[in-house]
Amino acid sequence: MNLPAPRLRFREPGLPRLDPGIERYRLAGLGGLILHLFAGDRVEIVDREGRQACAVAAFGDDGRPAFDALGLKPDGDASGINRVLKGEGENGPAIARTLRARNIPPRIDRAAILLGGDGRAGQSAILQAQRDLDLVLHAPGPERVTDGELPATDLSVIVHRARVTPLIAPPLPEPLGDLVAEYHVPRCTAISYAVKEGQYIQVIDAEGRQCSDFLAFDARRLQGGVERGLDMTTTRTLLGMVYPGPGLASKFFDTDMQPLVEVVQDTVGRHDTFGLACTNRFYEDAGYPGHPSCSDNFNKALEGYGLARRPGWQAVNLFYNTGISAANAIFLDDPWSRPGDYVLMRAMKDLVCGSSACPDDID
Repeated sequence: MNLPAPRLRFREPGLPRLDPGIERYRLAGLGGLILHLFAGDRVEIVDREGRQACAVAAFGDDGRPAFDALGLKPDGDASGINRVLKGEGENGPAIARTLRARNIPPRIDRAAILLGGDGRAGQSAILQAQRDLDLVLHAPGPERVTDGELPATDLSVIVHRARVTPLIAPPLPEPLGDLVAEYHVPRCTAISYAVKEGQYIQVIDAEGRQCSDFLAFDARRLQGGVERGLDMTTTRTLLGMVYPGPGLASKFFDTDMQPLVEVVQDTVGRHDTFGLACTNRFYEDAGYPGHPSCSDNFNKALEGYGLARRPGWQAVNLFYNTGISAANAIFLDDPWSRPGDYVLMRAMKDLVCGSSACPDDID
């Protein structure tokens, strides 16, 4: 019996899936999106489910309306897009911050309306920028759906850049809030930093498939000479899960069963809490003596806080793709994280934290 050959599937997590110069965005129903376009760039707006309109506004470098640069006439209702510009809607606050930074007014009198009506799923509209401008898009719809109304649905936005500029690293995602501090962790190194209770910690994988160990210690207990940091065995025991995630089981605990950080958002969902941060012995046993390790880097980065040095630090290794097999063995695979993926955590106490850019390049 001749069976057909299996169809090959190539998977490269963490790498761009589109050709250079092509960008794809999701515009959520009732949400908004801001794009900076250069002269010659084309934008394709696709109605994924049908009958979904798109409100459009454009502004030049001086902050004045620039509909003519897209060949549009502002002859439609702007109430929906104005709600987004003022900071309402699903991702309105982020858009409002971006607009303030670019000196774009918080409201417009009229907007250009594309698509909608009786349009079918897959219908699209194409715009081309005649000069540099900021494009603001909104997917309008009823706030509360009543009988006979259709809810707002998602749109796909595809940008075709006229000029492809090679980047040293992909651009970072837009800030989720007002920044208190921002740190870059060079490869094969680790840093330490202090976080106040209630502040948020966003660990971003800037280029994709890069693991990052994360440590957190109760700062007030540490001032009294007592080390209480993230304890993975305690966390797994209390949650009944391999590691926390957004929702009810979202907290990392210390050995006293006190919560230290809460996971708020996680765009990857695959991490590791079984092994220590990589150690000198790990590389020596593998035949690479002298190879840098996260544990050794943490010893150097945290020495100013009075923490005892140790050959291996218990940490949550963000983006490290591990699991437990049916044979009771820990296995690992390439991280699933893409450029710009992140984990957002909220500090539940004053903390002393450490983050690394893991140097593991041997497996």
